[in-house]
This record gives sequence, structure tokens and C-alpha cells, in this order.
Amino acid sequence: MRLVFAGTPEVAVPALDALIGSGRHEVVAVVTRPDAPAGRGRRLVASPVAERAMEAGIEVLKPGRPREPEFLERLREIGPDCCPVVAYGALLPKVALDVPARGWVNLHFSLLPAWRGAAPVQHSIMAGDEITGASTFLIEEGLDSGPVYGTVTEEVRPTDTSGDLLTRLAFAGAGLLAATMDGIEDGTLGAVPQSGEGVSLAPKITVEDARVDWRAPALRVDRVVRGCTPAPGAWTTFRGERLKLIQVTPLPDRRGLAPGQLAVGKNNVYVGTGSYAVELLWVQAQGKKPMRAADWARGVRGADGETLGG
Repeated sequence: MRLVFAGTPEVAVPALDALIGSGRHEVVAVVTRPDAPAGRGRRLVASPVAERAMEAGIEVLKPGRPREPEFLERLREIGPDCCPVVAYGALLPKVALDVPARGWVNLHFSLLPAWRGAAPVQHSIMAGDEITGASTFLIEEGLDSGPVYGTVTEEVRPTDTSGDLLTRLAFAGAGLLAATMDGIEDGTLGAVPQSGEGVSLAPKITVEDARVDWRAPALRVDRVVRGCTPAPGAWTTFRGERLKLIQVTPLPDRRGLAPGQLAVGKNNVYVGTGSYAVELLWVQAQGKKPMRAADWARGVRGADGETLGG
């Protein structure tokens, strides 16, 4: 099939590579978000998908909005059979959905109908799921509600951050997307409507969502930290300034600390929660680089007995 691939961040690149290297389909163009400012100089930088496409000599389309007449006209000129999508980052209007004869097929990082929305991996970890996965489905106008072509499953490991899990799903999902394209092309794969049961939503995680509530149980604190790492970053406050929490570990045998209360040892820093304590392993103070929590505590001095989060 002639494919137009839509995607933007690094997590979409493995799927693009899988399709480029399939030997069966031709990626004739890529649709991605416009260049965005990055770095200290805030210069405009192309998306990871755009950079990979340019390396491969593939045409790159960067519409501000996918309903722009110029973009739609070019899409019709290209005449794709199907448009695979991975984390494109913009809603596709019906006028665009109607262009490819075999539709737009999205690779979504959850086992649909669970975790429909922008942040399925983060929500899966924060909810304590033990199993998650990826799904390919035919895009409709609803939110991730289209019929499903296929799935792969992935275990959520006890120490997984959303970054860890998303990396594994990106590669497993790349193979799933390529196989889905094969099945659509040869007619051996049909899409099955999603169940009306088990629907859950995964909206974008806000900065406020990532604020740790020390009154919550230790397992919840750990899940929030892992689910919000690397982005948007779990955080609390200390002496009125924000403190980013990069890694903690629950300690069921350590009790007796009030929620948010710090206990600082020579090489360890503990914090009370609504159940038992967690140990702070890595943190990042405002304007500083990530550091071991014990080094941070030595630097701020006198933190023992103080409270995080006000």
C-alpha cells in the first residue's frame, strides 16, 4: 500500500522505521506537527519524526492544523491507500479521515477500551495496572473509540516509569502496526468494535496532577512519581520552593513518620505518607541538576524533621 505516516515525537519513530523497512509498503509522505522552539536559544526544531523522514528522503508535511485546504489538497494529490498514525498530536477532521480508501489506523498505547486519551501509559502506571499493551484501531471522529485490528500486551514492571514502559511499547507496537498494515492490505484482518464495558479515560497529565499528596498511601506516591517520570515530573515543595521527585521506593517496614515528614540519615532520606514511609532516592531542586536525595539533604542542611509539601 501507499502510506502517509502521521506522527511527531520520538516514540513514533520505531513505527515509522518498521514501515520504511517492511519491504511491502511504500511510505510516500509523513505528516507531523510544525517545528517547535527548543533549548535555551528557543530556536525552531523539527520533530523527531520529521528528522527521520528527511533522512529517508520522504516528503514531510507540517500543517498548522490538518483541516488546512493546502494540506488536504496535497493529501488528495498523494492519494494514500492508508494512513498509519502514532502520537501525531492533533485531531483529524472528517474531511481528512475520508481521503485514504482504507482510513487512518492509529497505534495507541493501551488495551482499548481502557485508557482512551492522550496519556494512557502514565494513567496505567498511576492506576497500578499490572498488564497494559498497545492497540491498532481505525480512527473515527470519537476519542479512540474506533474498531480494533489487533493488540499486544506488556507487563508493567514494579519499577517502571512511564518513560521505561512507553519505550518498550513503542517497539512492540511498531511490529503490531506493520503487521496490521499487512493484514489490511491482503484482506486477512478485520476491525472488531470495541466493548462498551471497561472504558476508561486518560487525559493529559497536568502539572497539578503531578503534585504528590503525602497523605496518600506510599504505593500511590510511588505510582505518581513513576507515572509522571519523565514528564511532566512529579513534585512537592520544600521551604517554599518546588522539589522534583525522580525516584522513590516504598518501605513497608518503616513507620512512625507523619505525612510529608522528613527523616534524614547519613546516607538515606525518608518521607512519611498516609501509610508507611518511602525513601527518596533521586530529586531535583529548582535550578539544580538531578542528584541523590542524600546529597540534596546534606546541601540544604537541617532538613531532618521538616515537612515536604507544606
